[in-house]
Parts: sequence; structure tokens; C-alpha cells
Amino acid sequence: MRPLRHALSLLLGLLTLTAWGQSAAERSYQIYATAQQKIISLDELVASVADTDVLFFGEMHDDAVGHWLQDTLYTLLLDRYGAAHLSLEMFETDCQQVVDEYLADFITLDKLIAEGRAWNNYREAYHPLVETAKERGQAVIAANAPRRYVNLVSRRGQSALQALPKASRRHLSPLPIYTGDEAYRQRFQDLMGGFGGHGGLGDKIFEAQCTWDASMAYRIYRFWRKNKGALIFHLNGSFHTDYQQGTITQLRRLRSKLAIQNISCFPASDYAQPNWSQYTDRGDYIIISPEVK
Repeated sequence: MRPLRHALSLLLGLLTLTAWGQSAAERSYQIYATAQQKIISLDELVASVADTDVLFFGEMHDDAVGHWLQDTLYTLLLDRYGAAHLSLEMFETDCQQVVDEYLADFITLDKLIAEGRAWNNYREAYHPLVETAKERGQAVIAANAPRRYVNLVSRRGQSALQALPKASRRHLSPLPIYTGDEAYRQRFQDLMGGFGGHGGLGDKIFEAQCTWDASMAYRIYRFWRKNKGALIFHLNGSFHTDYQQGTITQLRRLRSKLAIQNISCFPASDYAQPNWSQYTDRGDYIIISPEVK
């Protein structure tokens, strides 16, 4: 039965890509390696991460070009290095068992989506990568903190997490969660239009953001510790890892010597003549595409 299911899955994937990925593939993009100060190809990007432990891909969640590039890049990483495990913001830690059951062929895609609380755009945006990981025998890490606990922090602060039962806290990173990155706090406050700064509600909202970051970092670290030498390819919203802050800060606090690189991928209004100087600090690699009008 498995070959039939695989064939049907591939057919569904092809139909989905016709609607989603094909148009993305036809669009333009540019990759800029900030250390070398030059435009590079996808193949050159893949070659340049040979000694990397964790490669972060920071996306805009509704960017079709970005999703196509993630899928293409993941396949290229596997082709070159043989192993590249997938880590996702898009699944929460308490859904790891559901993800593992799908990878082991115990449950269907529909069950993965329903019981794994998959994002609304999961089928077209992220499932192609999960399916590739499944076919290549790679792990998929459900990395994000459960939303119910992040909501708790946003209402009552991270101290409320200490009162959770032990069985609940196992889905989180070790407590207390670090919130001392002031540059990250300022960037978050700017994004939130003033919220996220010190004091009252702002502290709680920023602590909730850091709960996400810390959870993703801890799940990546825990997997790396048991699988040293294997590349981990992690997808998250670009805010979490731009400027090597957020999740990357949390991960480096767990293991300062990890080899980490980050990609920031986004549509840019100046795509025709990009002002790279305004993007350079955002990542080791910047990928821009034309804005869709």
C-alpha cells in the first residue's frame, strides 16, 4: 500500500505546486552573501554551509517565492550532505508525537494537519519539505512553544509558567527564560508600535515572544546534542532570527560554540536596484524577491 500512497502524495504535491510553487519558481530572486559582499547562486549557498551546525531560514509567512526557495534549498542540502534534519516553527512541541507518527506512516496527512494543529497554509508552504524529510529518512523537529503557554505568558508573565504541572513544563524550554537582549527588545517594541518595552503589559508581551524563541532554540539544541555532526535546517518567521537575535541568541546561550548561519528572505521594494547596505546586518545571507503589487 505504501507505494500507492506515495504516488498519490506525489500527485497531490505536483497539483499543489502547479497552483503555488510553479509561479514562485518563475519569479526572480537574488542571494547576497554578506561576508563576501557578493551575489551568489543557490548552489554556492549550499556549498558555503559545509561546516554549519544550524542553518536558519527566516521567512515571511505568506511569501510564495520564499517557500519555493526553502523547498529547493532543502533538497539541495540533502543531495550534497546526505543528512539535513528539518526543524519547524510551524509545529508546536506537544505535537512532536503526531509528527513522528506521520513520518513513520502510522497516520494520514489529514490527521497530521488536524491533530498536529498545522498552520492554514501548511499543505502548500511546508508539507513539501516534510514529505522530503520523510522520504529521505530525516527527523522533523516540532520546535515551537504551545500557543496556550505563550498566551499564558502574555497575560500573566513568564513566572506563571513555574506553576504549571511538570508534565506541562516538559513542552517548554528550561525556566526562567532569558529576556535580557535589549537590542532585540527595542526591535520588538518598534514592531509592536511601542508595546514590548519595559514595564507592565510590555514586559509580558516581550516575555511571550522570548518564550517562542527559547522553545525553538532548546528543541534545536536538544536534537543537536544527540545528533552532533548533522546539519539542522530550521524555518521560522524572519523576525525570530534577523540580526542573529531572538532564537539565535537563545541557542547561543545554550551552546556558544555552535556554528550558526542565518538567511533572511523577503520581498523588497528596491529589488531592481537593491541597497544592500540596509540589509547586510540582517543575516549571513539575504534573499530578496520583487514585491508583488
